[in-house]
Amino acid sequence: MTRIEPSKTIESLKTIESLKTEVIERFGTPCAVVDLDVVDRNIAHVQTLCDAASLANRPHIKTHKSPFLARRQLDAGAIGITCQKLGEAEVMFDAGIEDILIATNIIGAARSGRLAALQRRVGLKLCADNPVSLVAYAAAGREAERAIRVLIECDTGQKRAGVETPAEAVALARIVRDDPALDFGGLLFYPPLDGWSATQAFLDAARKGLGDLGLEPEIVSTGGTPNLVNLDHLDGATEHRAGTCIFNDRMMMAGGMAGIEDCALKIFTSVVSRAGETRGILDAGSKTFTSDKGGLDGHGLILEYPEARIHKMAEEHGFLDLSACDEMPVVGDILRVIPNHVCVAVNMVDQLVAVRGNDIVDVLPVAARGRLV
Repeated sequence: MTRIEPSKTIESLKTIESLKTEVIERFGTPCAVVDLDVVDRNIAHVQTLCDAASLANRPHIKTHKSPFLARRQLDAGAIGITCQKLGEAEVMFDAGIEDILIATNIIGAARSGRLAALQRRVGLKLCADNPVSLVAYAAAGREAERAIRVLIECDTGQKRAGVETPAEAVALARIVRDDPALDFGGLLFYPPLDGWSATQAFLDAARKGLGDLGLEPEIVSTGGTPNLVNLDHLDGATEHRAGTCIFNDRMMMAGGMAGIEDCALKIFTSVVSRAGETRGILDAGSKTFTSDKGGLDGHGLILEYPEARIHKMAEEHGFLDLSACDEMPVVGDILRVIPNHVCVAVNMVDQLVAVRGNDIVDVLPVAARGRLV
């Protein structure tokens, strides 16, 4: 795979219509197309924000699942990466990336033996919010003959994973401290947008309890693309994990975190039917966009016809409601759609067609897609 450097960007003489023709003739539709100029700009923007807040940048690769793009983030200044699954970490390590945090409880990977196998090759950072995970991690650490570094995941309002009180975090840290197959690394947070004062109170209380155990959290990790606006809000934070920001999507637009110009990935899809006056059908359905609407109306933003709605989907088809459109597409038109949730859309494809301007410059394998364990 040829490495494309930003310095090689040139002004394209091609039009978007010629790009659409080249995409369908070379790859067919639906096709996931990513603009590397926008990607590079998004990577640089996030790195600048982290640098300004004196925080290390540890991007979450679950959005792009591409070693090529992870390497671009590292080259721009990121200290390491965040993965969601052990399988993603295996792919990234095989590509030469060694500073890896897995930000979920991975009991299944631990009990299957795959955690120990990878831990023998590279020292991972894992998170846990319960003693069962710690028991599984310790067994893997002993099998690998290398202690596993553990961050305690803490919930301060998202109501997802994470212990809910500082006392629980300290109790888990004590288990880590007392097990030679484990090594205490710190605390991991994903604060709600309006929950940073509660996160500060949680961190302050947890640090006091950890101090009583003779422990200091070397890593205090915060997360989320929406939380990029809050990077300087937690005294004691050391790093931030953000994923969606490399591509952005319709959810980030709805949240005020991105504009159309910041959305690097579009699905190119063909209109395959106009059986009714105000309806049509695309050749991209739930096997392209998934059924995750992200709380939005419709399943994506069609750039050529923003008033159109992808109002429902079958596996292979997206159903268009064109009743609000002054002009309407015809059969054979190729449309560009910004997905509601880009992370799940990327996981549906094997490759990303990379462009600069309207020139196709590369094809990027989505090497870590579909890693369930």
